[in-house]
Amino acid sequence: MNKQDKIKNFDPNSVGDVNANMFGLPFSKSESETVLIPVPWEVTVSYGGGTADGPEQIFDASFQVDLFDPIVKNAWQLGIAMDDINEDLREKSEIYRPVAEIIIDRQSNGEPIAEIDEIKDVNKACSEMNAWVKQRALHYLRLNKTVGLIGGDHSTPLGMMQALAEHVGEFGVLQIDAHADLRDAYEGFEFSHASIMFNALKIDNVKKLVQVGIRDYCEAELNIINSNPKVKTFFDRDIKQQQYKGATWYSICETIVNALPQNVYLSFDIDGLDPKLCPGTGTPVAGGFETDQVLYLLEQVVASGKKIIAFDINEVGGEDEWNANVASRLLYRIANLVMLSQGKCERH
Repeated sequence: MNKQDKIKNFDPNSVGDVNANMFGLPFSKSESETVLIPVPWEVTVSYGGGTADGPEQIFDASFQVDLFDPIVKNAWQLGIAMDDINEDLREKSEIYRPVAEIIIDRQSNGEPIAEIDEIKDVNKACSEMNAWVKQRALHYLRLNKTVGLIGGDHSTPLGMMQALAEHVGEFGVLQIDAHADLRDAYEGFEFSHASIMFNALKIDNVKKLVQVGIRDYCEAELNIINSNPKVKTFFDRDIKQQQYKGATWYSICETIVNALPQNVYLSFDIDGLDPKLCPGTGTPVAGGFETDQVLYLLEQVVASGKKIIAFDINEVGGEDEWNANVASRLLYRIANLVMLSQGKCERH
């Protein structure tokens, strides 16, 4: 049965088929416009764990998502499929996470980072994860797929950004997050989840970093924000205070969109949301956005004519199904908006 036959025989109003791919859709990866790369990795997390289970939890929750999209016409017909979970990667994460925990504990007891040789082993494992992500992303980009990445912790999309730099060229990063993630080798880990944007800025073709919702950061990160012309940060506190004075979310979004270049990579740490929406995330911080605010911002990016070239959602974790429930619904809407920005579908 080809894709058109599957579309004719599929009932988008019915119960999701748990034997199908993501969201209960009947399409294979080759038939789907969007392919999601799951990265079950949480080696360097510094607070709560569980994000390595995020891809599988989001997949399981996706069958409860209704397929009508209020913005994108016949969105489900485009197809969204998840790549196979790399069990070797998950196993490596499980091996090196306890090593990282011991390293962090030794630092907290006053041992200098320079004296902890095991850091080299963790950095090597994280480098290998990044290389795998890059090659997997390049594989699907070369097939003209819209590519999304599901973490895992926020260290996981570096390889994706490296792949985009090679395949697409120049772009900017739109980061929705509670944290600035601009630490230089946080806790000695070169590829820490708290260093993802510090590392992203090293990529020559990353020409802009626009951060939105930041509300937890250190002085060294603020120095980078204030001194690096590539970085524009919209702090959560400033956004709220503008709104208290009468500014609309539309006007604030307009300013954010204007700061972005034509090609945009979306990196969405789920802790950018109010933690009531995803309390199982690794490092929750009070404050943040409602889901509709995030979606409205992305709708304005698309309406501006700018192109979202790829995206990630990460830091979803915890035993409570609510976390993956929220993430899977956001994932569906975001994937559709990304495809709309790429001209692969139409508005209602």
